[in-house]
Amino acid sequence: MSRTTLDELKKRRLAGMTTAERREFDTTYAAAKLALSVGDQVRNAREAAGLSQRVLASRMGTSQAAIARLEAGGVGSTLTTLQRVASALELEVSVTLYPQALCSS
Repeated sequence: MSRTTLDELKKRRLAGMTTAERREFDTTYAAAKLALSVGDQVRNAREAAGLSQRVLASRMGTSQAAIARLEAGGVGSTLTTLQRVASALELEVSVTLYPQALCSS
């Protein structure tokens, strides 16, 4: 007996969605993907600076758990939070907007 892969399950679920459900899925998926990407960038920058989560949190006036959630993509970060991260790491924040056709992956 073969097992169903995650991709197969996703395809089946998407095929059964209404247009409205698919639109909601796509919006939620995009937000989660962005949160994960930002979290990866924060973690990479922190590690490149040679800092622990605890030290970064201290510099930002927050908790280590908040940094862990941010790096894991568990929370969507605000621009204010990203500015605090950047300041603590002596970096600058840059936001670039692209046409959707260039971002699909």
